[in-house]
Amino acid sequence: MAASRNSQTLMMSLAAALALSACGGGSDNVASPGEGAFPPPATTPPPTTPPTTPPTTPPPTAAECPSGTSDVGEVAGLLNCQLPTKIVGEFTLPKVDGLVYSINGRTDIGEDMGGDAANPAAQARKGTLTIEPGVTVFGSAGADFLMVNRGSQIFAEGTAAAPIVFTSRQSVEGGTDVDSIGQWGGLVLLGRAAISTCPGTAQPGTATCEAQVEGANGYYGGNANDDNSGVLKYVRVMHSGFEVLPDVELNGITLAGLGSGTTIDHVQVHNSSDDGFEWFGGTVNATHLVGTGNDDDTFDTDAGFRGGIQFGLIVQRAGGGDRMNEMSSQDLPYRSMPNLANVTFVGAGHDSAIVLNQGTLVGYYNAVVTGAPACLEFQSDTTEGSFDSTYLSCDVAFADGAGDATDGIEQTAFNTGSNNAIGASTLSGGFINGANEAAVPAYAGLAAINPAFIDVDYIGAVEDANDTWWQGWTCGLTATDPC
Repeated sequence: MAASRNSQTLMMSLAAALALSACGGGSDNVASPGEGAFPPPATTPPPTTPPTTPPTTPPPTAAECPSGTSDVGEVAGLLNCQLPTKIVGEFTLPKVDGLVYSINGRTDIGEDMGGDAANPAAQARKGTLTIEPGVTVFGSAGADFLMVNRGSQIFAEGTAAAPIVFTSRQSVEGGTDVDSIGQWGGLVLLGRAAISTCPGTAQPGTATCEAQVEGANGYYGGNANDDNSGVLKYVRVMHSGFEVLPDVELNGITLAGLGSGTTIDHVQVHNSSDDGFEWFGGTVNATHLVGTGNDDDTFDTDAGFRGGIQFGLIVQRAGGGDRMNEMSSQDLPYRSMPNLANVTFVGAGHDSAIVLNQGTLVGYYNAVVTGAPACLEFQSDTTEGSFDSTYLSCDVAFADGAGDATDGIEQTAFNTGSNNAIGASTLSGGFINGANEAAVPAYAGLAAINPAFIDVDYIGAVEDANDTWWQGWTCGLTATDPC
């Protein structure tokens, strides 16, 4: 009987399944086992991902001093990385946000390799310092200075937007004003081009014609007029100068025996306690120089300098200054023979603008001189000056120097030139040509005077308001951009 009941039960189940299939139910409509009879198994919902924004990269920070420099604490909230006292081999100062570099005492780039470019001094070692755009290097005292020795090089190449700045600790800390000078040493560059200050019977242009540079224990001069000491480009030197001994001083930038292979381009010296730029011999050419607020002479040439300067702008400060341009050298046979083109000298009434001492034969082309008690003064009968397309507007144009052999030598030299004029200054913005300056015809043929010069159709350093080569990398030229 039990078997019979089981058979009946099975038959009834099969009949029900067939009936369901006959009613149109198929496998697609068959519920999965247990559906409707048991709750579905518990599941964990996927995590909700919040909207994302592009990641931001924080500005780089100065985590540590670059290799070769020393961590000496902080200054003005910046990591202070000190240079070694001597740099031999390849050495780079990278630009790192939050970091500033310092020098302590005399810092040498290389060792003196002597005056013979073909036969460097035995055992001497060369140094090459590369400085990236935007880097700041400071000194804290007058004895802190950077010196590039003969045979070594510096490559300080900034940009108009990111100049390289050499300055004082006070400047980094924000503690300087319009009259802050002499707060550290400066830059000293030494090369192997010809000079006039030879010892004994040595002759200019030979390896043994050398001299010790003013204010530092280093030598310059030699037999390589095409010597290359590197590049200064878009560089600013501020609040420098130091009197090592009475009348022996460090300048903003000392250029001693530099050869024509060296590049000096877009460089400013601001508020040096001594000269801004001083050339001791050499043949280097420079372009786009700015001197502001310097306490002694801004452009000073000596020791047989025979290079050229084009586009030079000098603006004195009311609180101090001397001559804007002073030139001197040994007398014959190896005189200084510089040429200056497209320069604008704006004085603050301190002294004669251009003073020519002994041993100089100089040419001025496309020059504008104003703001001085006298524009031109010769102090020796062994100096000569030629002037073409030069405009003077001082209290008086000429001042007879005490050493003149003949009164009126300045006026005679000026009148001998072409397209020279004397009149009122119409400079705008302090140093930009106005109507009177623009009316003076420019000198034609500058490239024949110096192959490094370019011919232009205006006088002065800044043609008009559209001539903006000085903007962005300088300071102190306008009230809106103080140093």
